Amino acid sequence: MLLTFLYHYDVPADNNKSELAIRNIKVKQKASGMFKSAQGVHSYAIMRSVTDICIKNSQSIINAFAEIAKLKYSI
Repeated sequence: MLLTFLYHYDVPADNNKSELAIRNIKVKQKASGMFKSAQGVHSYAIMRSVTDICIKNSQSIINAFAEIAKLKYSI
């Protein structure tokens, strides 16, 4: 359906949130002169994704990473 936001008020009329999420990676690339390895890109993308989701849902970023560490290392 074209112009879905006219019929469903919870759908935003623009994609600014998506563009803001992408901006963080572009700034990192430009500031550091690109990533050093593919693993670095992957790790940064995961950390940034978790951070953005926590901010969007008004949750603690530190607690989220602590929970991930518990799951990964079975602490």
